[in-house]
Amino acid sequence: MKEKVILAYSGGLDTTAIIPWLKENFDYDVVCVCINVGQGNELDGLEERAKLSGASKLYIEDLVDEFCDDYIMPCVKADAVYENKYLLGTSMARPLMAKKLVEIARKEGAVAICHGATGKGNDQVRFELGIKALAPDLKIIAPWRSELWKMDSREAEIEYCKAHGIDLPFSSNDNSYSRDRNLWHISHEGLELESPANEPNYDHLLVLGVSPEKAPDEGEYVSLSFEKGVPVALNGKSMKVSEIITELNALGGKHGIGIIDIVENRVVGMKSRGVYETPGGTILMEAHMQLEELILDRDTMAFKKIAAARFADLVYEGKWFTPLREAIQAFTDVTQKYVTGEVKFKLYKGNIIKAGTTSPYSLYSESLASFTTGDLYDHKDADGFINLYGLSLKVRGMKMAEAAQK
Repeated sequence: MKEKVILAYSGGLDTTAIIPWLKENFDYDVVCVCINVGQGNELDGLEERAKLSGASKLYIEDLVDEFCDDYIMPCVKADAVYENKYLLGTSMARPLMAKKLVEIARKEGAVAICHGATGKGNDQVRFELGIKALAPDLKIIAPWRSELWKMDSREAEIEYCKAHGIDLPFSSNDNSYSRDRNLWHISHEGLELESPANEPNYDHLLVLGVSPEKAPDEGEYVSLSFEKGVPVALNGKSMKVSEIITELNALGGKHGIGIIDIVENRVVGMKSRGVYETPGGTILMEAHMQLEELILDRDTMAFKKIAAARFADLVYEGKWFTPLREAIQAFTDVTQKYVTGEVKFKLYKGNIIKAGTTSPYSLYSESLASFTTGDLYDHKDADGFINLYGLSLKVRGMKMAEAAQK
């Protein structure tokens, strides 16, 4: 029997060309694995395409809910945002994919896992760190880094497929962006985006929604209910997380929410420019942070911001299966114990406008925050506090004045 290789299969031209390439160069039995994390109609027709290309088997694994509950929500609860803009859409999905690839490799008795990520991108790092952490004994094949991979263009890949009797509906004249999509977001790279000097062609680019200029002239009110940091209801209707994100994607896309244009620092050392659409995710993250404003104390908020930045870095860099990620997530889970309440806001032309936040665990006190004197706080209480709080500054000022007189 031939040795088996598990191929992370998207159904695109790259991974389709990899199937005959693996058979020709390694004589492997190729088992394709496509992992559904909310790609939509991109999964249509994959089984026929994989088999036509020479795969012996195709798994299509529906992991949308696991993606939402075990990967998206830890990042939401942590307020994890990479370089202040990127909401980690692709980054969060890759460790789950790596985990499932390893599970199927064990089930099939495979000796290797293959992925189609390029040698310049982040995904090669994310896939391979996940596989190394979970299955250090398995061989990893990255065709784009192999000397045996001779295809350097779409045209070359199409010709390779045709030479191996595979005639598929791919065009060498494809004038589309390089995209990655899941339930949380869609990313766009290539074409005019390759130069930071160019404005994005949003009419050609956007998939999940419209630009703010084309959004409705009337805003729309939305409410989100949370329990322990997790969204449980949208506009008063109880839903699971994946359903809430789906509905928020439609609302956010309609109102031009969550479109960012970023030049980010890749793991491999270069800068890259991309546009991300994250309509539902942007709303969910903002609502969660608005609720935390009411509930978390000052010291916890301050440290959580530090932890959030580190958590985002770890996820972006493919270090999901690490003790540090687990430890930061454990800290975050403790902070979410009382993050329960309702957040209302208005969506209007790319903006998320606060419309009221309530929680039974709110630390906000109207009597304390008002300008009147109450039992808990008298204006004169500040005298001693400021004297002590500013003591070091006063002493330094006195010493500096004495030194200047000498």
